[in-house]
Amino acid sequence: MTGLVGQGVQRVDGRAKVTGAARYAADNEVSGVLHGFLVMSTIARGEVTEIDVGAALAHPGVVEVYTHTNMPRFETVPGFPYNRAFIPIQDARVHHSGQPVAYVVAQTVEQAQEAASLVKVRYRTERPTARLEDALDETFLPDDFRKPNEVAHGAAEAAFAQAEVRIQQTYTSPMQHHNPIEPHTTTAVWDGDNLTLYESTQGVILTREAVWQALGVPRGNVRIISPYLGGGFGAKGPTYPHTLLTAAVARELRRPVKLVLSRAQMYTSNGHRSEYRHRIRLGATRRGELTAIVDTSTAQLTRTEERVFNTSDSALHLYTCPNVHVRQLGARLDLPTSSYMRSPETTAHFGLETAMDELSYELGIDPVELRIRNLATAGSETSRAYPGEHLVECYRAAAKAFGWARRDPKPGRTRDGDEYVGWGMATETHTHNAISSQARVTVGVDGRATVRTASQEIGTGTYTVLTQVAADGLGMPLEHVTTRLGDTAFPAAAVSAGSSTMPSVVGPVSTGAQAARDAVVALAVADPRSPLHGVPPDDVVARDGYLVARGDRGRREGYRAVMARHGRPVEVTGALDNTPGHTLGTVFLEVRIDPRLGSVRVSRVTAAYDLGRVLNPRTARGQVMGGVTWGIGFALMEHTLVDPHTARVVNPTLSTYLVPVNADTPKLEAMFLDRPDLTGDALKPRGFGETPGTGVPAAIGNAIYHATGRRLRDVPFTRDKLL
Repeated sequence: MTGLVGQGVQRVDGRAKVTGAARYAADNEVSGVLHGFLVMSTIARGEVTEIDVGAALAHPGVVEVYTHTNMPRFETVPGFPYNRAFIPIQDARVHHSGQPVAYVVAQTVEQAQEAASLVKVRYRTERPTARLEDALDETFLPDDFRKPNEVAHGAAEAAFAQAEVRIQQTYTSPMQHHNPIEPHTTTAVWDGDNLTLYESTQGVILTREAVWQALGVPRGNVRIISPYLGGGFGAKGPTYPHTLLTAAVARELRRPVKLVLSRAQMYTSNGHRSEYRHRIRLGATRRGELTAIVDTSTAQLTRTEERVFNTSDSALHLYTCPNVHVRQLGARLDLPTSSYMRSPETTAHFGLETAMDELSYELGIDPVELRIRNLATAGSETSRAYPGEHLVECYRAAAKAFGWARRDPKPGRTRDGDEYVGWGMATETHTHNAISSQARVTVGVDGRATVRTASQEIGTGTYTVLTQVAADGLGMPLEHVTTRLGDTAFPAAAVSAGSSTMPSVVGPVSTGAQAARDAVVALAVADPRSPLHGVPPDDVVARDGYLVARGDRGRREGYRAVMARHGRPVEVTGALDNTPGHTLGTVFLEVRIDPRLGSVRVSRVTAAYDLGRVLNPRTARGQVMGGVTWGIGFALMEHTLVDPHTARVVNPTLSTYLVPVNADTPKLEAMFLDRPDLTGDALKPRGFGETPGTGVPAAIGNAIYHATGRRLRDVPFTRDKLL
């Protein structure tokens, strides 16, 4: 063993990324490639009555323009992971503004873009509904195939009515968009009946499932390649129409076709976080014990889909309460289909953690103490495998490091010069999935190892951590191991979403590496030419690229010598299933508010997490930095604006859709308990990526209340709400 697991190893792919050697999906040079560009609908509800493509076809370089009259037909509309109940450009119906209605193909991307602007479309329009508040009298309980949208135990309504102390409030948040820096892109290359897609996707295996079904080809005929992503955040988890359309057009033309979405097109093509309305009622005793949680949310859905992506898991499982009723309703609007957006539970968790803060002030109990008194424990009625044994330790450690004991509990009494200063906190929690995965470990004749698995690197450090795990299992230096990802030609692995990558893939890489090590040891001890000949295999350890007899250090041999004599690679496929669960922590933060401008600045953050074994503290801290920054955007800036009359997104650019930048990033202290999960060994880790940030929006709102005495329940907390 090398002891690499647990070290803050630098990114093994860092040099490739900063030098441009890393090949993202659109970077692949394909001979003879044509370029596509989409024409998007300008209405939100209705149908196409006429499309004039004459001027576009006459434009220099244009090869073809596809509309619903000549677009190739698909075998079927695939189910999940496809993110629509329909495929566009198959009929005249328009379901939302920004829906593709034509596909232009030309010799260059500039020619395709210019020709797309020449396509003239006429519509029959119907009046759209674009705001949640306009559809609240038509809400319904969606029929979701994954899990029920209504859960109840006890008698929550009666318990709330009889509670000694009651909190009843509504919390709202707008539509928000992912905005990865790399746009969505597809390059489709056909070789006979075999298709290769260079795709920007968080799940090569899932993408293949949608593509082969839609195109009616055998699964084995489709290969998806995606070695690097320039961000995803859930936007690249499901499969979207542009992928299927590009593959179909390329097959029709018998030429490779590349499509790169524009920034504006990404606002209607790739999902978003739904507009959300959340009514919470908490009942408690005067000692601060929760007696009732009545949680009713309403999310924007469409007229074609019924999936709720912003679930209320924390209301169900985080705190002990004998009477709980959670309902997740939907309202049909004429907008694009929503999707997972990083930490999708944040939307509901914002309401719960704000309500808990309001309850703490109503009771006169410290917000930290209130949470500790109500924290669900293993075996409690509301707990569902929440690994909360160490969460109290997270509260204590973060509170001490932050200086929470110095907090004046009365709002509006802390100032620094002209600025109001406020402190707030919240619990952080997120589910993590564990999806059956495999990894192939090959030790070559040069004594070096290669790990192959169809997982993805979406910027979180997957290459680095898997290389650490493999090097540890093999007993090799880090530089002797190469990890390859993002190709369906490799063993199947999990989608990089739902905080599932590490829980799903680390185990197979670890077991595969150990099995490959054992196979090489077996070669050495069986070979009369080896210094290790005759040593019992269990008495051989691997360290720094050498196999060493445990009781006699003089008997040792390098991987390279053993494999050179063997003359061919050793290859092992590892598999180890993990279990899904939850990762928890807490965040404390400070805000500073200029009363003249109403501006809010998050000045410092302290967070502590129980994520089981910390595989790499450097990449884990990077996730905290990203999560905190994401939470700041959620709370203070991000807001997709939709024209209520046309149901059209009116700010589809990064100059009008505001996201945090470096200047908005506060001083950050991140702490990790580093306790191995009680349900598994050190290499069956919990997922962590989406946990940091889940509590940040509520903590910011709670800090604003502490600073000013004004309670804000509608994000983003913009200046007009504070002036």
